[in-house]
Amino acid sequence: MADTMRGVYTNLTSIRRDVFREVAKIMYSIGDHPEWTDADVDAAFDELPFKILPGDVATYRESVFLERAIIGERIRLAMGLPAQGAESRQRISEGMAEAEGAGLAYYKPPLINVIKFACNACEDDVYRVSSACQGCLAHPCREICPKGAISFKNKKAFIDHEKCIGCGRCAQVCPYHAVHHHIRPCAEACGMKAIGSDEHGRADIDYDKCVSCGQCLINCPFGAIADKSQIAMVINSILNGDEVIATVAPAFVGQFGGKGNVGKLREAFKLLGFAGVEEVAIGADLCTVQEADDFVEEVIEGDLPFMGTSCCPAWSVMAKKEFPKQADCISMALTPMVLTARMIRTQHPNAKIVFVGPCSAKKLEAMRKSVRSEVDFVLTFEEMAGMMDAREIDYLKLDDDNKSDFDVASADARNFAVAGGVANAVVNVIKRKDPSIDIKVHNAEGLNECRQMLKDAIKGKYPGYLLEGMACPGGCVAGAGTLQPIKKSQMAVKRYAQRSPRQNATENAYRVLIKALERDEDGKEIDAVAETTEASTGKTSQG
Repeated sequence: MADTMRGVYTNLTSIRRDVFREVAKIMYSIGDHPEWTDADVDAAFDELPFKILPGDVATYRESVFLERAIIGERIRLAMGLPAQGAESRQRISEGMAEAEGAGLAYYKPPLINVIKFACNACEDDVYRVSSACQGCLAHPCREICPKGAISFKNKKAFIDHEKCIGCGRCAQVCPYHAVHHHIRPCAEACGMKAIGSDEHGRADIDYDKCVSCGQCLINCPFGAIADKSQIAMVINSILNGDEVIATVAPAFVGQFGGKGNVGKLREAFKLLGFAGVEEVAIGADLCTVQEADDFVEEVIEGDLPFMGTSCCPAWSVMAKKEFPKQADCISMALTPMVLTARMIRTQHPNAKIVFVGPCSAKKLEAMRKSVRSEVDFVLTFEEMAGMMDAREIDYLKLDDDNKSDFDVASADARNFAVAGGVANAVVNVIKRKDPSIDIKVHNAEGLNECRQMLKDAIKGKYPGYLLEGMACPGGCVAGAGTLQPIKKSQMAVKRYAQRSPRQNATENAYRVLIKALERDEDGKEIDAVAETTEASTGKTSQG
């Protein structure tokens, strides 16, 4: 899977974050300026492309008008509105009034969008001869081609693409590596093979295959793919006076700078208007115990041949979509996001709950109808950083509130963000309960590896194994909405995990909530028992 641009701050990174910041700034300004009319708001959004990209000279493309049109599409998607396309001459904020009238309801699919006129129509799955060809005497490329597609012109190899079947054997035998396999970067990054070409050669997403992992949008070097955001919806809820509570995924450590300073994080969320903030690692402990119980009951004592973890939505959806006969082999445990939100809901029944994390796929998980998530909105770390920039919050300069860290989650739960962490947490719980049990584990990173792992498991390669699947190579710290290089984030998460006074989920007092929050055999949650929750937890951490 291609992932060559991760950790590199590019022009596209700057534009993407400029858009999030400016959209958030206008939304907050609506609250700061109650005298603003709808016309004022429309004018502010229409002005944004010129503010983000001033001047009359193109910076990145052949035309400044094209550049601003693309930015305009990204602004609409950041507002949670549908892309308009080149044929439309509507205002950027067109449709916002209707959305506000509906309470800025959850956006309509699709979540991941191709901005067609931004796409470079890159060649996909094509073999080309480069200038490295030496026209050698042996001509192994010509000799090995099964279709006679290679000839020599001007002492250079030439491929007839009407004959070429794309077998790649010519590239394998060329001693100068002069035959290059061109793959569209977004398609190469897509582990679902969901990206093809439209009639104009531009990227096209097959939404029946797409699991919204977001790898395509961070690997497109032309910035032609973007997902919809809920920045506007979250800020609108804050401005409406709702009790808005944030839950932060375990991968948060170091994303906004620093080394996991939770006091600064709480202060930042308070300044943004949030009523409180909780660590999703709490839910990770609950998820761990559920999956440990499931593994013992279904695999060790039952007849399932293996069990896959459940917390990565892109992996679990892929597994169930492509291998429906093995759907029962994927754990039915609720994800940390859902368990944390359900716990908060028992104490704050009218609150708006916002999951803040690294993942695009969580946006779709939150709106599933089969399993009630209790999550109202999902923001990525990058979108949250845009909100901080809009309010001119310098995270590192904030005062620490001098309260203790989020100290209820275990070290194992905090390590959920790193590949291998989920399986390790489940194994530790089982070992605590019965040290004699031998649990074999295998993990895969990236959907291509996850698919192969599942194929091998079905063939019998992993009998009785616990299989951990992560759609993003490296784990959640490599999600599409992260801000920091993957290796740096992995180390930050591990250091933060070591600060926990609890090693694994069996030491977490919140684990008794599982009986109140667990699902039935069909995967539908049982309503939470508020009495159990109130007896076992304190109040949500206030900003």
